Amino acid sequence: MNRLIYICIGLIVSASLFGQARKPILMVVPSDAWCQRNNCMTTFTDETGARQAIPDYRKAVGQSEELRLVISEMATIMADRGFPLKDLEQSLKSLQQEDAELSLIQSKTSGSTILESPSDKLKRVAKADIVLDLDFNVKTQGPKRYISFNLRANDAYSNKTISSVSGDGKPSAAITTGVLLEEAVLNYMDAFNAALMTHFNDMAQNGREVKINILLWQNAPFDLEEEFDYGGETLPLGNIIDFWMDDHCQQGRYSRINGSESEIRYEQVRIPLFMQIAGKERAVDSRRFISNLSSMLKKEPFNITSKIYERGLGETWLIIGEQ
Repeated sequence: MNRLIYICIGLIVSASLFGQARKPILMVVPSDAWCQRNNCMTTFTDETGARQAIPDYRKAVGQSEELRLVISEMATIMADRGFPLKDLEQSLKSLQQEDAELSLIQSKTSGSTILESPSDKLKRVAKADIVLDLDFNVKTQGPKRYISFNLRANDAYSNKTISSVSGDGKPSAAITTGVLLEEAVLNYMDAFNAALMTHFNDMAQNGREVKINILLWQNAPFDLEEEFDYGGETLPLGNIIDFWMDDHCQQGRYSRINGSESEIRYEQVRIPLFMQIAGKERAVDSRRFISNLSSMLKKEPFNITSKIYERGLGETWLIIGEQ
C-alpha cells in the first residue's frame, strides 16, 4: 500500500512539474533481439559508407499480429498508471510522409546533403521522450503458455537506460498473448514506473540531456578559430560558442568532448524544459535551444548564416557558413 501511495504522489508531482512544458511521451518498440529472431531487420549505409543492420519496425508491425497485441496491451498497462503511449504504427505512417521531405533537405548554396539512420528518423518523427524497448517470447509448459519478457526504458534524447525489468509470467490457460503479457508484467510495474518518475523529476530540476554539434560547411569562408569581438574582447569563435553554452545550459552543465578549427561536439548538455521566448514561456527541445545560438550568430559582429539539423531527438547540429 505504501508503494502504491508513493507512485500516486509521484504521478501528481510529475504532472505539476511538466504541465508548464509538456507531458513526457513514451512509445513501445520491439527490441533488436525480437526483430532479429523474427527476421525483421533492414540495412542502411551510414555516413562512413559502412553497412549497418537495424530493426525494421514497419515490417515487424505489418507481419506480426502477436506484436501488435503485445504493444496494445502495454499501452493499456502504462496508460492506467498515468503514462499514455504514442502509437508506433501511426508514427511509422508519419515517417513515410517525411521521408520524401528529408530527401530534399540540402545546403542552398552548395547542394550538400545530410544522412540519417532509419532509427533516428523514427525518433525525430515520433518525438517520444522515452522509448520502451520490449523483448518477449511465448513459451509453453504442458497445455499452458507463459511469456518471458525483458522491458527497458531508454531516454530517446541521451540513449541512456532509465529503468529495466525482466521476468517470466506464470503458466496460464489464457488464450491471447496480450493477456499473458499483462499477467507477466503487473508485479514489476510499480518499481519500473518509480524509476521513470525519478528520471522525469530529474529532468524538471536539472534539464533534459542532449547532444549539440557545431559543424562547418566544407566551403565556409572561415573556421572556428576566426576571431570576433565579444563583450569587449577579441576571441576565437569556438570560445565564444563555449561561453554561450555556459550562459544558456541549465546550471551551466555540459561537456565539451571534442573541439577543433572545424567542429565542436558537446555531450551531456542539459537544456531547460521551457524558456522565456517572445514574451511567453515555451517548451524547449534541442532545436529550439540551439536556434537561439543561430540567431545570435546572424547578428553583428558575426553575420554568420547557419542551418539547424535535428539528427533524431537528442542530437542537433548547427552547421555554420551557409544555409
